[in-house]
Amino acid sequence: MTCPQASAPAPAPEYTGRWPAPAGRPARVSVAVYAPDPVLYVGIVQQLRQRPEIDLVDDAGADTAQVSLVTVDTVDDETTALLNRLRHNPGTRTGLVVGTFESGDALQRAIDSGVAAVLRRAEADQDRLLRLVLAIANGEGMLPGDLLAKLLSHVGSLQRSTLDPRAASLSTLTSREAEMLRLVSEGLDTAEIARKTAYSERTVKNVLHEVITRLHLRNRAHAVGHALRNGLI
Repeated sequence: MTCPQASAPAPAPEYTGRWPAPAGRPARVSVAVYAPDPVLYVGIVQQLRQRPEIDLVDDAGADTAQVSLVTVDTVDDETTALLNRLRHNPGTRTGLVVGTFESGDALQRAIDSGVAAVLRRAEADQDRLLRLVLAIANGEGMLPGDLLAKLLSHVGSLQRSTLDPRAASLSTLTSREAEMLRLVSEGLDTAEIARKTAYSERTVKNVLHEVITRLHLRNRAHAVGHALRNGLI
């Protein structure tokens, strides 16, 4: 009686990324793409869809994706809310493709909201997007050198402000905060500021509330007075 011939083992799937696939992780990385602008969404999806390393998931499977890729122009309140929601999903890590950061504070908020890696939209070609996704899936971080310098500078300014809270300087207000306070000083109300800056009324209220809370002030008038006394606007 002869033993049946053992079938030859199936060849291992080819992995064409820049790093070998970690043990226990499938070669294809599942990715969910988030973008408020349909044009941004389509652009990112089309680039990633061409890569055999990437498995794009639809809305129904977004919560199970290994990588959540958020693509925006700037980090506003809506983006921060989305990043915070994704941070509480234990099965995914988040990357950010962003047009610009208005300030070190915006970059700090993104990092605090669980972003593991950042790529500028202007640099988001197919190879860099793939590198970003694979780095996130492998538990690594990625941040352009100049953004790292900006983040460190912002953290340093926060530390100095904590040591001497009265030492107000230009770094205590972002450009958006300063602009909104300037408009308040000119007598504009929330709706008028929203039209002038192209932000929603909710964003205007949130920004001004953040300034008042962070600087331990009483109201908008107090915030304007503080900013004028210290040369912030």
